[in-house]
Amino acid sequence: MKNAIIIILTALLSFTLIGEAQGQCRKYTKKSCVPKLDPYIFNGQVNSALLNEGDIAELMLTFYADQEYRVLVCAEDQLGDVNFKLKDINDKVLFDNSKHEMASLWDFTSNTTQQIIVELEIPESDEAGEKLKNGCVAILVGFKETE
Repeated sequence: MKNAIIIILTALLSFTLIGEAQGQCRKYTKKSCVPKLDPYIFNGQVNSALLNEGDIAELMLTFYADQEYRVLVCAEDQLGDVNFKLKDINDKVLFDNSKHEMASLWDFTSNTTQQIIVELEIPESDEAGEKLKNGCVAILVGFKETE
């Protein structure tokens, strides 16, 4: 019985910490990242997570034909330059920020309605024995109104 209580308390504490981290991440995203979409209009979808150095994450997004978009990858400073790629569903790389001076955003017009995969790679620290870094990373999309 005692072990069951410890497991339940540990699980509750983990969910609380995760919830607090996600809340802080959402707050960071709204305050520090959303303004960087300007002059594009934020689509309202907050895609953010607390990631560790060395993590790789993917998110699939839908983009509609004849629409101008800005894709922004925004990360807390302690994570360094986050590498991101946009790929079509056939794994063809459409944009790789490592080939564009580690740009944090990409503006483009979608010629067709399509799903695009945003792949993130958080850099690993070069310093041996250093504590594992983590931080908030957000993928945001903005669009321009069509006239």
